[in-house]
Amino acid sequence: MPHLSSRFNKTRIAPTPSGYLHVGNVLSFAVTALLARKSGAKTLLRIDDLDQPRVNKLYLQDIFDTLNFLEIPWDEGPRNLQEFEAGYSQLHRMPLYMQALNQLADERLVFACSCSRSRLDAGDECLCFDKQIALSSENTSWRLLTTNNNDIQVKGYSGNIIKTTLPEGMHNFVVRKKDGFPAYQLTSVIDDLFFGVDLVVRGEDLWPSTLAQHLLANVLGENNFADVTFYHHPLLMEAGKKISKSSGAVSIRYLRESGKKPTDIYIMIAGMLGIKDPINNWEELAGRVIMEVKL
Repeated sequence: MPHLSSRFNKTRIAPTPSGYLHVGNVLSFAVTALLARKSGAKTLLRIDDLDQPRVNKLYLQDIFDTLNFLEIPWDEGPRNLQEFEAGYSQLHRMPLYMQALNQLADERLVFACSCSRSRLDAGDECLCFDKQIALSSENTSWRLLTTNNNDIQVKGYSGNIIKTTLPEGMHNFVVRKKDGFPAYQLTSVIDDLFFGVDLVVRGEDLWPSTLAQHLLANVLGENNFADVTFYHHPLLMEAGKKISKSSGAVSIRYLRESGKKPTDIYIMIAGMLGIKDPINNWEELAGRVIMEVKL
C-alpha cells in the first residue's frame, strides 16, 4: 500500500507486559500500523513496564513473539528482549518522570492520598486534600489537583478539534503511585513527548485517559502536547465486556499453540467485529475498521 504524503512523524504501539497479549491488543496494533502507513508516520514500539510487580519476562517476550508471528511491523524501538532491557525500558527514563513529579510538587499541584483503591471503588469520597498529608509520607499516592478544570481540546484524526472537560471519574487522578513510581498518565505524556510522537492510536475506553493527559500536559507547561493527534478505535467485546488479559482463550499465545495461523486470528477478530468480508492479514482487518476515517 503506497504512502500518502506524510502528515505525521511518529506513532506508537504501547503494550504492557502484565499478561499475554490478546486479540484486542492485536486489533489496536493493526489499526496503529495501518494509520501510520497511510499517513507517512514511523511506528515506535514502546513497552510500558513501570508496574514492576506485574512485569514478567515471559510477557515481555510474548510482545515480540506476537508482533513477529502476526507480521505487524514497527520501525523504531527494541527488536528483542535484550535490546528492550538494555535501552528502552521505562526504568531508563525515571529521571524524566521524577523531574515532572518534582515540578508538580514544587508548584503545589499535587496532594498526598492514603485512600485504598478498594475504598474508592466502593464509592467512598477521598478527603485527603483536606487532611494536608505530607507528600513525603509513606504508603501514599500523589493526586493531581484538578479543581480548576479548564476546557480541554483534543485534535482528532480528521483534523477536528473536540472541546470538553475532564470527566468526574478522572478528577484528582493519580500521578505517583504508593510504591513511589510514577503513574501511567504521567509516564505516557512524558514518553510521547520524549519520543516525538504526534499521532496516538488507542481504544475508545482510553478517552478519559486522553483527557487526563491533556490536562496534565497543560499544567506541566508542555504546550506541544496539544498538537498531538488522537484516534480512538472501537473495542473487541466478549459477552458484553471488554476483553482483558485474563481471557486466556483469546490470548495470541494460546491461539498460536492451538495451531491457529495469522489469517485464522485475523478472521476471528473480524468476526467479533461483525465484519463478514474476507480478511487475510492485518492490513485488510485494520482497513475495514478505519474505512470511515477521512484521510
